[in-house]
Amino acid sequence: MPPPSPEADAALRPLQDVSLGALTMYVVPETSSLLPQGISVYVGKHRGALVRAGGGLAALRTRLRQLTQVMSFTASSIAAALSDRVPDGQLGPDARRHLKSSLGYEITFSLLNPDPKSHVVDWDIEDAVNRYVQPVLDKLSLVANFSVDSQILYYAVLGVTPRFDKESSSFLLSAHSLPHVINPVEARLGSSAASLYPVLNFLLYVPERSHSPLYIQDKDGAPVSTNAFHSPRWGGIMVYNVEAPAPPQASLPLHVDVDMVRVMEVFLAQLRLLFGLSREELPPEFLLESPGSEGLADWELDRLLWAHTVENIATVSTTLTSLAQLLDKIGNIVIKDDVASEVYRAVASAQSAMAKLATGHLHSAFQASKEAVTSSERAFFDPSLLHLLYFPDDQKFAIYIPLFLPMAVPILLSLAKIVRETRQRKKEPTKMD
Repeated sequence: MPPPSPEADAALRPLQDVSLGALTMYVVPETSSLLPQGISVYVGKHRGALVRAGGGLAALRTRLRQLTQVMSFTASSIAAALSDRVPDGQLGPDARRHLKSSLGYEITFSLLNPDPKSHVVDWDIEDAVNRYVQPVLDKLSLVANFSVDSQILYYAVLGVTPRFDKESSSFLLSAHSLPHVINPVEARLGSSAASLYPVLNFLLYVPERSHSPLYIQDKDGAPVSTNAFHSPRWGGIMVYNVEAPAPPQASLPLHVDVDMVRVMEVFLAQLRLLFGLSREELPPEFLLESPGSEGLADWELDRLLWAHTVENIATVSTTLTSLAQLLDKIGNIVIKDDVASEVYRAVASAQSAMAKLATGHLHSAFQASKEAVTSSERAFFDPSLLHLLYFPDDQKFAIYIPLFLPMAVPILLSLAKIVRETRQRKKEPTKMD
C-alpha cells in the first residue's frame, strides 16, 4: 500500500497559498498515519510540507529550520546567485557551476555518429522533446524563453582516444580525459556562433564500432552508471553503446533504435544540474516527493526565480557602474535623451524589484528585474556611447601630428629665417646722406 503523503499533499493543495514564493507547512500529530513510518518531514511537489510533531518544541523547531533551508531561499543560495561577484573563499565547490541568468536559452540536442558505415542510428527526438522536455520548459517559461533544435553530425569523433581494458574487453574514458572531449566536439556543433542567448548542448554519442563498447569512469576509476557527464554552463554528453556487438559476418550497417526514455532521463537530470536544481543530501527522516513529468517542483521553481531575481539586480548594478565609469573617463561624450531615459528606467526597475522582493511578491519582482536588465543593457550598448567614437586628447595628438607636422616644418623654418633677417637688419648701422 503506498504511503498516503502524496494524497494528503494533493488534498491540502486547495488550502495552500499558490502564489510564487509562498510556503505552507502543516504540523501533524506524532501518531499521524499521513507520514510513513520513520519519516518526520514530507516535502510535496507543490508549495506545502507535512511535519510530524514529536520530541518537543526544540525538535519541531529544528525540523522547521531544516525544512526552510531545503524549500526557501537562503544565504548560501544568495552566495551562489552572486558567485561571479563573491570571493572564492566564501563559496562552495559547486557555486559557479550554475547557469547565469539570461532572458533566454537555446537548447540543442545533437546525435553524433562517427561511424555511419557501421551504424544507422534512428532517434525520435521530436517525440521525445514533446513528451519529456516540453513539460519542463513550460514550467521554466516563467524564468526565461527557450528554443529547442536538434541535429545529426556524422564522422564527429570525441577527439580523445579511449583506453582498452583487457579484463572487461571494453574501452574506457577516464575522468581526467573528459575535459579534452568538449573542445573538438564543440567545433563541429556551430550552434553558439550566431546565438544571442546561452546555448545548452546535449550530445548523444554512439561510439564507432572499433571503440565499442565505450564506458566513462569517475575519479575513483569506477564506471559511471549513466555513462554520461555534464560540463557546467555548457551541457552534457551521453555515450550510447550498441547493446549487442555484431559478429564479424553480420551485415553492415547495423540499425540502432535509441531508447529515448533512458536518454531523456539523463538529459533532464543534467538540465536540472545546469540550473542549480540538484537536491542536497537530506536527513534520513526527510521524504521528497518526485516532481513527476514536470521535472521540478513548484518550490524549486520559486528558488530559481529568487536566484535569478537577485542575480539580475546585481547585473544591473554592475552594468550601470561600468557605464558611469566610462562616462567619467570621457569628458566630451554626448549622452542622448533616450540613453538617459533607459538609465532612469533601469534604476527605477531595479529599485522596484528590490522593494517587491522584500515584500514577497516574487513574480512581479522577477519581471521588474528583467526590465531593469534590458534597460541597462540598451543604455550600455547604445551605439552613441561607443567609446571608440570618442578619443582622448593624447590620441588626438597622435592622429593629427603626422598630418600637420610635414606642413608645419617649412612654415616654422620660414618664420625662423624671417626672425633672423629682422634681427640682422636692426644690428646694421643706418646710412645717413
